[in-house]
Amino acid sequence: MSSTSAFRGGVSRHHLDHAATSPLRPEARAAMIDALGAGNPNAQYAEGRAARRILEESRESIAADLGAEPVEVIFTSGGTEADNLGVRGLYLAGAKKRGGPGTVTTTPVEHDAIRKAVAHLADHHGARVLEAPVDAAGRVVVGELRGLCDDPSSAGFPHLAWTCQWANNETGAIQPIGEFIAAAGEYGAPVHVDAVQAIGHVPVDFQAGGAATMAASAHKFGGPRGIGALLVRRGVSPAPLNAGGGQERGLRSGTPDVAAAAGMAAALRAATAAMEKERRAVVKLRDRLLAAVRELEGVVVHTSEPALPGHVHVSVSGAEGDSLIMLLDAAGISAATGSACAAGVNRASHVLEAMGVDVATSRGALRLTLGWDSSDADVDAVLSVLGDTVARARAAGMA
Repeated sequence: MSSTSAFRGGVSRHHLDHAATSPLRPEARAAMIDALGAGNPNAQYAEGRAARRILEESRESIAADLGAEPVEVIFTSGGTEADNLGVRGLYLAGAKKRGGPGTVTTTPVEHDAIRKAVAHLADHHGARVLEAPVDAAGRVVVGELRGLCDDPSSAGFPHLAWTCQWANNETGAIQPIGEFIAAAGEYGAPVHVDAVQAIGHVPVDFQAGGAATMAASAHKFGGPRGIGALLVRRGVSPAPLNAGGGQERGLRSGTPDVAAAAGMAAALRAATAAMEKERRAVVKLRDRLLAAVRELEGVVVHTSEPALPGHVHVSVSGAEGDSLIMLLDAAGISAATGSACAAGVNRASHVLEAMGVDVATSRGALRLTLGWDSSDADVDAVLSVLGDTVARARAAGMA
């Protein structure tokens, strides 16, 4: 594996931001090239039938790798759309059936795709929002959540949707998703799982898991950008968010991107087949990186087990996260602060805030994430500049 690449006149680059996007796998590239000439899969003539065959074979492949039925795979433009269709669709369908608003239960450590979808339900559909308590590692405390649900103040608000991220995009923390789903069942609530970070990195069995819907994004496991999927359990009918021709079980109208679907299926098949081998390789690299980081003075490590294998999320005291990633970028290393980002502007992490991390520490956040093509050379590149990078960022001071 190697994520070293040439960029801007042959300067070597090292990609340590797999949590944001993972490089395209060769299997995905080949599948997309083969399908680029596909016609409109909605057409009834020969070219359309050929395109439809590629689309449905891709759907069947994805379903097989995720423990789902093909009919349960709904193609979307990516994880954000899948998350919105999942949580908003479930809530709106429940509100229509019950004839009024109710509760949507979430957590304070969700990705913005979920946070803003939930806020939309509160602002425009009268939803009552209940946030699950989390511990110092950012994991849901399911027992305390039950206590909130049983509080008398919750009476009269039916539970219309629960949502939880399987693995956190900042810290890599894996949630007790099975316990969360089981608790939701006690209150008759369907669950949407944001599995964008998890799929392709941990085994998934949608049928056995009990979630009503589950979001996936192809580029997080080496597929193309601009495509994802929402797994929708047979018998579950979220409210569609857009009107149109009724494609994708009537849940996501529009002409599907056949080549992207083929690339997504090929990437997921490759990721699933190599999952354990890649996990072992990534863990070794992560442990090397983490050991070096821990030797630096004034560094707080936010990632704790159980977590995704490739995450190293830390804070550097006395330094701004923006300074750290800019200095690393100048050294040919792609990294992130891990905080929520809108149009490239970093802001304080709501995830770290929910974990009880003070603002000053949070401002020094740095996220280094490894993936399928990471190599010793990538880690070596970070280690060769990390000490100097931290010193220079601290010298620059806090804004």
